[in-house]
Amino acid sequence: MWLIILLFLAIAFIVITTTKFKWHPFLSLLIAAIGYGAFSGTMTLEQVVKSVNTGFGNTVGFIGIVILAGSIIGTFLEKSGGAFTLAASTLKITGEKNVPLALSIMGYVISIPVFCDSGFIIISPLAKALTKQVGISFAVGAIALSLGLITTHSIIPPTPGPVGAAGILNADLGLVLILGFPVSIAALIAGWLFAVKVAPKISYESSYDTGITKSESTYNPSAAKSLFPIFAPIILIILRSVALLPSAPFGTGNASNLITFLGQPVIALLLGVFLAFLLPKKLTREMISPAGWVGEAVLAAATIIIITGCGGAFGQVLQNSGIGDFIKENLGGAKSLGVVLPILIAASLKTAQGSGTVAIVTGAGLMAPLLTPLGLDSPMAKALVVVALGSGSLIASHVNDSYFWVVTQLSKMNVNQGYKLQTFGTFTIGVVASLATWLMSLIIL
Repeated sequence: MWLIILLFLAIAFIVITTTKFKWHPFLSLLIAAIGYGAFSGTMTLEQVVKSVNTGFGNTVGFIGIVILAGSIIGTFLEKSGGAFTLAASTLKITGEKNVPLALSIMGYVISIPVFCDSGFIIISPLAKALTKQVGISFAVGAIALSLGLITTHSIIPPTPGPVGAAGILNADLGLVLILGFPVSIAALIAGWLFAVKVAPKISYESSYDTGITKSESTYNPSAAKSLFPIFAPIILIILRSVALLPSAPFGTGNASNLITFLGQPVIALLLGVFLAFLLPKKLTREMISPAGWVGEAVLAAATIIIITGCGGAFGQVLQNSGIGDFIKENLGGAKSLGVVLPILIAASLKTAQGSGTVAIVTGAGLMAPLLTPLGLDSPMAKALVVVALGSGSLIASHVNDSYFWVVTQLSKMNVNQGYKLQTFGTFTIGVVASLATWLMSLIIL
């Protein structure tokens, strides 16, 4: 119980120091991570420092270059006028009233093959352009995109959490997809409604110039040309996911190896950067200099990378403290809950340690020996347990989740706004997805 109390104290420290005392989130997160580990009673001070270094390094190592490349792509889209062109073209298709829905659907589709962090980084400039073009708060567009992305990331294969859980529980991925899509659609609708009904009521004022202008010259790249830096990386990442399927649709030769290499997020985003260099009418030496567009993008990305890394450090300390084991032990005996049990386990683990993937996979490990006693050992039931774990893992993204910091920092939200939008938003879609899963269990089990 002490670990749970300490977790709440750490979260309160982060919120108070960043909102009331205006501390930089880097300091708040780092001190909270070290303080939590030091007072946990389950880790030595050396283990605390090692956990901080490991969590920070793993997070930055995984997403650092992706954030940097995405920032460069976004800057070139904005400065060249490409984002404006895309915004105008999108408005012709969706209409001004449907921009949040368009962003929700875009996030939902993109996050099936792409990590939600990467998807938000790539699409965020377009969301800025669209919301400015129609005169609505960027908070609306950002949260619509964010919730759409995290929905499929948590529920629909081939994202790591559902795939890992299916492997542990020996669940059929086809059934997971069949059951997961209606649940994820319910969550998608809930996320869109949250974005258009709740987000506008949250006090939010962007503290920076979005940079979305017709262009810095008389030249505007075409919509098709502007799409290449965004969707080329996404297509490459999708092809990599297909290439890695057990059926090996591209074979096992050089072609498959090339696709697998080019589809690595770092490589795919780097290729996107080179495509972004084609957006200006003429690429100048000044644009790619430290003082030019690239330099501006690097500086903007640095803060985001550091804060995201600290979020990963905090999450790693929580995981290594044993808080997940405490939660599993105290929920493991609730065998009468049926399909609600994996929802509660995943939600508790997600809220406690931050990583949705860890919550899903850890929850699957706990559920594996309980499937038969709970009567959940049929193929359909196993698939539904995977969906239940994904639904529960949506509850809820907050300061120990690196995705929380990606969304809030790219959207220029403070921690308080992040709690009202990202945390409450993920809580909402998580509850809706969990209810949909439970209702489905009443019908098919």
